[in-house]
Amino acid sequence: MVKAIKLLLLVLLVAVIGVFAWGYAPDREIAELRAEYGGEPSQILPLPNGQQVHIRDEGPRQAPVLVLLHGSSSSLHTWQGWTEALDDQYRIVRLDLPGHGLTGPQINDDYTAKAYSDTVALTMAQLGVDKYIVAGNSMGGWVAWNHALAYPDKVTGLILVDAGGAPDAAPTSLPIGFRLAQNKTLRPVLQWFTPRMMVDRSVRQSVADPTKVTDAQVDRYYDLLRYPGNREATSLRGDVARVPATAIQMAQIGIPALVIWGRQDTLIPVTAADWFDENLPRSSKIIYPNLGHLPMEEAPAQTAEDVRQWLKDVGLNEKIAGPSPLPFIAPTKAPPQTAPAQDNP
Repeated sequence: MVKAIKLLLLVLLVAVIGVFAWGYAPDREIAELRAEYGGEPSQILPLPNGQQVHIRDEGPRQAPVLVLLHGSSSSLHTWQGWTEALDDQYRIVRLDLPGHGLTGPQINDDYTAKAYSDTVALTMAQLGVDKYIVAGNSMGGWVAWNHALAYPDKVTGLILVDAGGAPDAAPTSLPIGFRLAQNKTLRPVLQWFTPRMMVDRSVRQSVADPTKVTDAQVDRYYDLLRYPGNREATSLRGDVARVPATAIQMAQIGIPALVIWGRQDTLIPVTAADWFDENLPRSSKIIYPNLGHLPMEEAPAQTAEDVRQWLKDVGLNEKIAGPSPLPFIAPTKAPPQTAPAQDNP
């Protein structure tokens, strides 16, 4: 009996070691990651507060400026399709928010909406941009509407893409990576134990058609998650209380707003799109029946073209001269639109 117990313990020990070795993923070298994911036109931009931010700044210098903010555990690369489609007419500024991509952790470990919003403001000031349209997906959408509230003199338009922050927007199905990150006991382990398969499943669960996710997409998410400090930042973000938006707050955002959503989004349900659209005074809404949580990656050409048309319709396609804000236009509501989605990166 004793021998049997010892053998069982040995088998269990070997199994545990095997599982850990299978999922063990140490940080990658910063130089390697920057060489792989930070080529032209990437820049590492130093900010006055000591933070360095990975950005890409493309398109005509005198064109209207569109700032693109990615979601949690993502990077500025998520917007590549939109950039390629829109940088002929717009100056596109993308940045890896602190704790993500090639930016790395926030210098003071502050991952609140204010800290993120201030980082965006400092980045744009460093680039000499006074007025801009801001778009955000998921967590980036949460940052975007908070930024519009905090810097109303800077933001001329708001685009929410499956954005976080609506009240009563509980997920119907949470990707495995997000579920594990919510477990406080497991968070320290996840800073070293990050199986690529877990990242693969999380990305595929975030889209409507998982067969269209490429290995290159998964590699990008997996590799950049292993930038030194990013996994610890993910753990710290889990302790930040995200206070839901209120109708009173949305009523203060009087600029044109576009709400874009994938009906198949199981992380932030489409009811959140309805709430934002109902409470933003000057919003339009487009729902894509065959897309999930990442419309700009699933159908970049169509979603970018819809953004281009909306910018034209609301008059944000022309360069704003000087620091003066847009003239006030009485709140209006465009009828909701439903659009098919067929393209994929």
